Amino acid sequence: MQSADSVFKVKDLSIFYGDNQAVKEVNFEIDKKAITALIGPSGCGKSTFLRSINRTNDLIPTSSNQGEIIYEDVNLLDDNINVISLRKEIGMVFQKPNPFPKSIYNNIAHALKFYGIKNKQKLDRIVEDSLKKVGLWEEVKYRLHESALALSGGQQQRLCIARTIAMEPKVLLLDEPSSALDPISNAKIEALIIELKKDYSIIMVTHNMQQASRISDKTAFFLNGEMIEYDDTKTIFTNPSIQKTEDYISGRFG
Repeated sequence: MQSADSVFKVKDLSIFYGDNQAVKEVNFEIDKKAITALIGPSGCGKSTFLRSINRTNDLIPTSSNQGEIIYEDVNLLDDNINVISLRKEIGMVFQKPNPFPKSIYNNIAHALKFYGIKNKQKLDRIVEDSLKKVGLWEEVKYRLHESALALSGGQQQRLCIARTIAMEPKVLLLDEPSSALDPISNAKIEALIIELKKDYSIIMVTHNMQQASRISDKTAFFLNGEMIEYDDTKTIFTNPSIQKTEDYISGRFG
């Protein structure tokens, strides 16, 4: 059983690409309504772990899993999981903004229509509410039927977050959501993530150590596929218990 305060309980999770073991027997619980940062050098397994939560790794033919990711007392890695429903409840935002080549409005409305929402007033309300939540409404409310591709990079990423939360997920997975953005846009995304924590459990991969220390509640340090240490972010950055964590945090490698 997972604790009442956790959104996920990860048990002996290993992830393989063919014969290569990318994640090695990871065990921990991830808190509800908190921001959990996953840090570590490139190729350490953190993004692979993140993608396993909503089964995005299934799209890679050579990938396979062992162990469990328990969510609401169900193992998300079971073969009988409805992956489409899972990805609606556990939304994901990627490193590079990836708006559809559609209007701003239809970037959000498209998936809603797919899931059966046809009423124009309801669509309008959800589009407006989602854009307001990401602080984009005032910037685009007179441009809703213009191409989303005309937006700046930071605006595109906020639109992608709006598109995700329009589906009313419970969990947001963020894979380096601001690494491709300029400092001003990055600051807006960070402020948005902190605001979204009120309504969502958030798990975020970041290479930016300052970002992790600024906005996350818990931090997990990955190295060579292993989760080396997991604790409150303040503890990880000021008093880690494992030397490898301290070496990475202090810039001795990575």
